[in-house]
Amino acid sequence: MVRPMEQREFGETGLRVSVLGLGAGQLGAGSLSEDQAGTLLNRALDLGITLVDTARGYGLSEERIGRHLAHRRDDFILSSKGGYGAEGAEDWTPQAIRLGIEQALRRLRVDWIDIFHLHSCPLETLHRDELLAALDDARQSGLIRVAAYSGENEALAFAAQSGRFGSLETSVNLADQWSRHSVLPTATGRGLGVIAKRPIANAAWRFQERPVGEYAETYWERLGVLDLNAVRQGAGLEWDEFALRFAAFVPGVHSAIVGTASVANLERNVRLVEGGPLPLDVLTHVEAAWDRHGRGWGGEV
Repeated sequence: MVRPMEQREFGETGLRVSVLGLGAGQLGAGSLSEDQAGTLLNRALDLGITLVDTARGYGLSEERIGRHLAHRRDDFILSSKGGYGAEGAEDWTPQAIRLGIEQALRRLRVDWIDIFHLHSCPLETLHRDELLAALDDARQSGLIRVAAYSGENEALAFAAQSGRFGSLETSVNLADQWSRHSVLPTATGRGLGVIAKRPIANAAWRFQERPVGEYAETYWERLGVLDLNAVRQGAGLEWDEFALRFAAFVPGVHSAIVGTASVANLERNVRLVEGGPLPLDVLTHVEAAWDRHGRGWGGEV
C-alpha cells in the first residue's frame, strides 16, 4: 500500500507541493504516444504528486498537460517557464513575458499558472526592471500566482536576494551543491519556495565510462572525484535512492522534480522518497566529501 505523499508548504507563497514533483520535459518527446503521456500524467496525480513542472522549450509538454490534466486543474500545482519563444515577440522583452504567458495558458488549457519562471536567463537580464515589471503585471492580473526564477550561480543568488521573486528552481544533487550552500539559506530566510531540479544528477552512474558529450558528463566526473560509492554500498542503497533521498530532503528544498516517461520509474521514485532523509552518518560522509572536493564547483547550467 502506498502511503500518502508528503506535502510541504511552498515557502510563504500560500501553495503546497509534494516532496516529489514530476518534471515534464520527457513528456514533450514526439516518440511518446498521447496515450502514454496521458497515462503517466494521471498516474502521477493519482500517486499524490501535486507539482508538475514544464516549460516552453519542452516540445509537446505544455500541450499534453493541457489535453490530459486540464479537467483535474484543482488537483495539482502547475509550474512553467518562459521569457523566450513567444510568437510575435523578441526574446527577453516585456512582450515576450506577456504573450508567452497568454500563449502558454492556451496550450495548457488553464486560466492561470501557479508558478512561472524566467528560464535560465543571465544576470544582466534580471537587472532589467521592465522585464520584472511584466511579471508583476501578470501576477497582479491573476495570470500567474508566483513569479519565479530558474537558474544557477550569480543570477540565482541575485534572484534570491532581489525581493522580486516568490520562488526559485535550481540544481540540487550529490554532485551539484553550490545552490544548497550559497543560496538556499537566503531563500529560506526570505520565505521563498524552492524546487530542486536534476535531483538524481542525470543518472550519471549509468555510464561505465566518461560519457563525452552527454548531458551527464560533468556529473559523472564529479561523482568520480567525490568517491561516494563505498558510502552508498555500505548503506545498502541503489544509486537512484541514494541521490533522490539526498536531494529531496536538503533543508530549504520543498519539492524535487524528476523527469521520466516511464510509469514504472515514476512509481519507483514515489517508493524511494517514502524512505525519508538519508541516515545521519551517510549525510556526514557526503558533506565531508563535498568539503574536500566540491567547494569550488559552481552550479551546472
